[in-house]
Order: sequence, then structure tokens, then C-alpha cells
Amino acid sequence: MSQFEKHPKAPWRNFYGRRKGKHLRDSQQTYLEEDLAQLSPGAVSWEENPDRNPLDLKEVFGDRDVWLEVGFGGGEHMVHQAVQNPDVGIIGCEPYINGVAMLLGKIREAGAENLRVHPGDARDMFDVLPKASISRAFLLYPDPWPKKKHHRRRFVTQDHLEPLADVLKPGAIFRIATDIPDYVRQALQEVPKAGFEWLAEGPTDWRVAWPDWISTRYEQKALREDRVPHYLTFRKR
Repeated sequence: MSQFEKHPKAPWRNFYGRRKGKHLRDSQQTYLEEDLAQLSPGAVSWEENPDRNPLDLKEVFGDRDVWLEVGFGGGEHMVHQAVQNPDVGIIGCEPYINGVAMLLGKIREAGAENLRVHPGDARDMFDVLPKASISRAFLLYPDPWPKKKHHRRRFVTQDHLEPLADVLKPGAIFRIATDIPDYVRQALQEVPKAGFEWLAEGPTDWRVAWPDWISTRYEQKALREDRVPHYLTFRKR
């Protein structure tokens, strides 16, 4: 069974977006073949884990706090955080295999050892993460789905936010970065419904990037096209 086929026990989950782009370079194919399996956080796929047994994060990361990045794109931010926070374990979810290959190359270059990679839908990861096990989560420049009829496809809907909230510890931080004003609107409307509070006290709290931020390729594209980044910080109640 390929990663694109549905396991007979898996719930119906429509996947929005591309899984693979242009042809991978030989080096990227090598990263996938040599590095991906050993960087798996454990049995996440329905084929590997049809009973959805919880991951043993202590076995994966020891006593480290664990962070989660949903849709890591090219992996710049994830590797940056791993290097800056070697005492933390970070899991990244990304179904776009070209992005996964890019991340693996960056991990090799940085020599980071505190990262794990799930090349698939974050919702499958939510199934197997223990409840209240994640200390911080990131959603950075997610697909905006700009047409109104497609807004239900955005991550900031209850179908995604509620299972995310379940795996976050009380007091865990959830960061969202986006350059789409309507995505900000929907996030501010929907994220609190899932059990979060927005921590902004003034305009600089959403206009100025976090102190440990690294600008990603998607943010640089937004800036070139004169779109304004927004940085939203929420805390799990």
C-alpha cells in the first residue's frame, strides 16, 4: 500500500494540496532513501499502526519537551528551532514530499539530532500522540485557500484545531504566522473556540515577529509581493 492509498480502517479525511511536485534531484532522493526511515517518530501511518496505539515520546526524545510543527514547508524554521533548542524534541508533519526532501538535506547540513519527521497528514499524527504531550505547536504560512468556498479546507477549522488542542499540554503555546488578513480573521474566530486564548496585548504583538523567529521562504515571497506578515500567539487553556 502506498502513502497515497487509504487503509481500510482509516477514517475518511480529504487531503487538500499537492503531495509531490517536480522531479526530485538525485541528492534529495538519496535523503529520502537513506534518512527518512530513521527520522520517523514511530508508527504513525494506518498501515503501520491500524490500532492507533500512542507513540512513546519518552522512547523517542527522552525527558525533552516535545514541540510540533504542522506543515513545515522547506524546513527552515524547524531546523532553526532544533539547533537553537537542543534540549527540545521537535516533530514535523508535511505531506508534500519535495518539502520533506528539502528538510532532510537541511538536517544533514545542520547536524541536528533532535528532529523527527512524519511525511504525511498531521491529523494522522494527532491520532497517535498522547493526550496533553506537546509543549508548543507551530502553524507557519499555511495554505491560505483564498476562495471563500474553500475556507473549510484551512487548518484553522475545528476538525483540525480540536485534535490539536487534545495533544497540547495546558499552557502550551500555539503560534500562527500568515500574510493573509482573512486567515487572521478566521484564526481569531476559530482558535479560541478550541480552547485557546490569544495573548496579544497591543498591535506590536501581532505585527512584530517572535524574538526567535527565522524568516521562511514563504514569508520572503509574501514580502516581495507586498503582503504583510501577522504573528499570532495563543495559549492552551
